[in-house]
Amino acid sequence: MARRRSAFGWLLFALFILVPLVEIYVIIQVGKAIGPWWTILLLILDSILGTWLIKHQGSRAFQGLRDSLDNGRMPARELADGALILIGGTLMLAPGFVTDAFGILIILPFTRPFFRRILTRVVASRIVVLGPGGEARRPGPGPDGPVIRGEVVDE
Repeated sequence: MARRRSAFGWLLFALFILVPLVEIYVIIQVGKAIGPWWTILLLILDSILGTWLIKHQGSRAFQGLRDSLDNGRMPARELADGALILIGGTLMLAPGFVTDAFGILIILPFTRPFFRRILTRVVASRIVVLGPGGEARRPGPGPDGPVIRGEVVDE
């Protein structure tokens, strides 16, 4: 477990160093290609587009959440969509083209199912259930096979 945390810590450290360097490099290259004022305008338009997408898709996700709850369904998909829109919006806050592109990809409704599958795998891999003896295990069928809940009817 400590090794997993250590690897995650190094990954975060690398991202906090590499992502800003990549963003600066891309902004400089775009600035050289189209000029500094057009680059600034493009960054502003990119932020406006991101803000509109977050507002539009966020309200759709919230409406889906409300519909699921009103119909008595578990809103797993809607909660995942809300989390992805939040992650995409957070990426849109950072100035730069690379994080904005990833943020927009996560927010768009036709690319979101791909990221939803990734999010589901990540969350499912981190869930641990405490068993009857207090032992930690992954959720799912136990060693005796799947549990089928039912009702016993004596005739």
